[in-house]
Amino acid sequence: MIYLLDKFDRKENLKIESAHRSVRADACCFILTSSSLKGQGTMLRWVLLALLIGLCASAGEQKAKKKVKSQSLSRGWGGGINWAQNYEDGLAKMAKSQKPLMVIHHKDNCPHSKDLKKAFVADKTIQKMAKEDFIMLNVVEETSDKNLAPDGYYVPRILFVDPTLTVRTDITGKYSNHLYTYTASDIQGLADNMKKAKVPLHSEL
Repeated sequence: MIYLLDKFDRKENLKIESAHRSVRADACCFILTSSSLKGQGTMLRWVLLALLIGLCASAGEQKAKKKVKSQSLSRGWGGGINWAQNYEDGLAKMAKSQKPLMVIHHKDNCPHSKDLKKAFVADKTIQKMAKEDFIMLNVVEETSDKNLAPDGYYVPRILFVDPTLTVRTDITGKYSNHLYTYTASDIQGLADNMKKAKVPLHSEL
């Protein structure tokens, strides 16, 4: 009887030990699975973070490109102004907006152009009108439209084009030999002429 009980106890102990090993194995599998899931979650977070950084960088590059483009089109005549890319672009924007086109002819190495540019940027009234009331274009190369050189090719030279596609040769500066030139000291005269050019020709009829 004692022998049978002892044999029975050993069997029960073996069952218990086997059950313990099974529990430990299940626990180990659970820990490994949890660790694996945790690792996958961490990897997913890093992937999402990398994508977010990539999107931000891309948006920053696009914004920087747009800013550089705007600055290059302004050529120092006013960074806050929406400048036309060329004469054809200016005419298209004028037709769409029905705002007059103001064309500034200048040269980067011309001292008179540089002085006028500084005065143009410093004058708040002119900058405000340029932003709100005109399609603005500045060029260092002559356009193909000879109507923009009614009395010759010189710089600085500023002309206005009405939405009716009429070059406003009637709006001149104070110099008889160069009717459409302005100097830094003529900035008030330029502001007055911009106010004249704001009034569409059909409104004057």
